[in-house]
Amino acid sequence: MRTVGIGRTGLVSAVLTAFLGVGVAWLLADPSPSAAVRALALGCGATVFGLAGWLWLLRDERRPALDAGPVWRTTAAVAGAWTVAEIALVVFEAADMVGRSPWAVPPGTVVDFVTIVDTGRIGAATIGCTTLVAVLAAVAFRRALSWPAAPVLAVSGLALIARPVSGHMSQQILGSLFDAAHVLAAATWFGMLIALALTARGRGTWANLLPRYSTIAWRCVVVLAATGVANAAIRLGSIAPLVTTGYGRVVLAKIVALAALLAAAWWLRRTWVTPASTHRMSADASLRRAVGETAAMALAFGLAAGLATTG
Repeated sequence: MRTVGIGRTGLVSAVLTAFLGVGVAWLLADPSPSAAVRALALGCGATVFGLAGWLWLLRDERRPALDAGPVWRTTAAVAGAWTVAEIALVVFEAADMVGRSPWAVPPGTVVDFVTIVDTGRIGAATIGCTTLVAVLAAVAFRRALSWPAAPVLAVSGLALIARPVSGHMSQQILGSLFDAAHVLAAATWFGMLIALALTARGRGTWANLLPRYSTIAWRCVVVLAATGVANAAIRLGSIAPLVTTGYGRVVLAKIVALAALLAAAWWLRRTWVTPASTHRMSADASLRRAVGETAAMALAFGLAAGLATTG
């Protein structure tokens, strides 16, 4: 029970630091009011993607390190929260389109937004994907199924990239591909670790899965950094806008956050991954480190949400 409590505390911490990242973006630029909701949606989506990723990776193991039941239950709950966040995001976007408060936007405006405007249609498609994921996960949990892991991974990935690949980068050669790779790398890096924080039980589980995560994480960081640099270079065009525009200042903040995360990851690889992999660290100690790391990552997610809604 103590481990479950720490895992839930980590989820709350990640939400709070994501909002802190959005707050930093607001200080540096002028993102849309929907940035906070977008950060929440991104975090939930990445968590679902990470949970499904572990189920898919462990699919062929006779005695997988994670019990599929609790993973599916957690996936269904987080996917439900993701769906609610996506619905709220559509309402915020519709309100922004007509220049009204999201608390006072007429239902007809939202209906027109999701049926006529391309951005609204993408939002509606995303809601459909997240709802499907929640249903698949709930059915898999109730009936002890293993087959939906790949569909859930694919559909959640599609929901994560739907908005980015149709944004401003879609007008550039390979722009949508860069955006998709960037989002999925970030979701894997963050999502697979918070998935462990929510579902891993026992020292043996951490010893088995943490080294695998560490290998995957470094590959994600390489993709994340390369695509992030490419996206920023295409969008900004030169060095000067990094300090003269709100968008550029948020990019700088993301660079600083990524550098800090990389330094922390290097330190944790020495002081956490190695001892945990040899059963020299308790499950609670590993969990506390995972909670701290995911909270720090969530700050970058908040910055990313602010960047995505900054003109």
